[in-house]
Amino acid sequence: MKEIKNLIKRQELLDWRKLKPFQPQNLKVLTKENYDRLRNSLLKNNFIAGFHVWAETDGTGKTEYWILDGHHRKYVLDDLAREGYTLPATLPCSIVDVSDKKQAIEFLLTYSSEYAHPDPLGVSEFIHTNDLDFDTLAGFIDLRGVDILALKLDSVDTPVVYEEKKSLSDRFLVPPFSVLDARQGYWQERKRSWLNIGIKSELGRGDNVLFDTEEITTPGLNFYRDKTKVEKARTYGRGLTSGNKYGKCLETGIGAKYGREEMTGTSVFDPVLCELAYRWFSPPGGTVIDPFAGGSVRGIVAAKVGRLYVGVELRAEQVEANRLQWDEIGRGDEAAPVWQIGDSRYIKEYAKGVEADFVFSCPPYADLEVYSDNPADISTLEYSEFIKAYRLIIAETCGLLKNDRFACFVVGDVRAKDGTYRNFVSDTIQAFIDAGLKLYNEAILVTVAGSLPIRAGKQFTAGRKLGKTHQNVLVFVKGDAKRATEACGEVEVYDPTEEASESETDDDF
Repeated sequence: MKEIKNLIKRQELLDWRKLKPFQPQNLKVLTKENYDRLRNSLLKNNFIAGFHVWAETDGTGKTEYWILDGHHRKYVLDDLAREGYTLPATLPCSIVDVSDKKQAIEFLLTYSSEYAHPDPLGVSEFIHTNDLDFDTLAGFIDLRGVDILALKLDSVDTPVVYEEKKSLSDRFLVPPFSVLDARQGYWQERKRSWLNIGIKSELGRGDNVLFDTEEITTPGLNFYRDKTKVEKARTYGRGLTSGNKYGKCLETGIGAKYGREEMTGTSVFDPVLCELAYRWFSPPGGTVIDPFAGGSVRGIVAAKVGRLYVGVELRAEQVEANRLQWDEIGRGDEAAPVWQIGDSRYIKEYAKGVEADFVFSCPPYADLEVYSDNPADISTLEYSEFIKAYRLIIAETCGLLKNDRFACFVVGDVRAKDGTYRNFVSDTIQAFIDAGLKLYNEAILVTVAGSLPIRAGKQFTAGRKLGKTHQNVLVFVKGDAKRATEACGEVEVYDPTEEASESETDDDF
């Protein structure tokens, strides 16, 4: 019989001063601002949340009480006691049934987890409906991603209208803010749903890519052959859109040998970002044109959300891999993505007759990732020549875009040989402006840090380079933004991955 047990053995009043911290100091960061909020909360609300502790008894019968939840509360209480505040001698503690240290660590991390995120619209409504004071709450409330004071209305007499009582996430998949946080649980969950349908965008690239990124030589060990180029690639490369694996196994089958998937050589585009771009900035049934198609993900996601996709990719082996992957996971009622082999400087030849509703791509970041030794591959060019070709491709591609439509490029800056930034983001913006479009939105995509915390210290000490965990999502408009918005229609929020899963399990009669 399936069962959920109660592992809270008992509750006791314990001398809180004798509780020991089980959490390492570098696990969580308590900023000065949040320290002040927690302090203010204790002063205003008193002690309203007990400790969760592990009672560890050694062979002599001595018991130590280790904090699993409440480290920062004790930290502030210690300070208040030193300042002369009168505090209770004992405080309530929930004794958790813990079998060993490993389980204690798992529980500590569980207590530190955030399974739900606050929705700003819902928070604002809740505060207004119950006539609470924003300024007071801002002094001791910390809701991740919510600025309490920013929610405050300019006038208390201003009526508050909440459309359909739905959260921003319910209406738009994720809150349409200028910061898109791919580290959040809801983002990672949706990403897993996409990958679970069988997307393997790295196929077709691993054995031929010539860029210098991390290579996996043995499980758990990273070995770098060209330190200068590798540092640039691993820190500023396109993989920031995904936080996925890098490198390629030196031996065929080494991934399977150690119970891991085979590693591939390049970055993989984030399918959730892809889905958002299509749903937010293109009409259902519209045509998407992609001059730097690369792997399969942008084409597959387009098809799954009901868009027609035309992508141009220089390398025939990549196009073949993309088509084979679609054959495996596509459905008969979906319009198959079209991948054309060719040089995007001549995209009008490969996309004859296409009138696009949306331009969407993630270009090569100059020579950061060299995809082939083909002279037509612009990633092989020096930066000045690369920009000339890049500007031409943008102009030619935007020539296929209908008026009153959006375009979106996902980019990130890259460093020159002297370590300074090339200003690639600005070069991209200027290229679109010169092609007749206007910059309409800019968002920051915050990505999973991955191994960056391990490298950041050495990188910063050696050259004061900040570890990069973001990219720029640039949205442009051709023509009138209002008419472009009307052409997009309402944002769809259904989950195509669920439909794909259901279709696979349907019985044929």
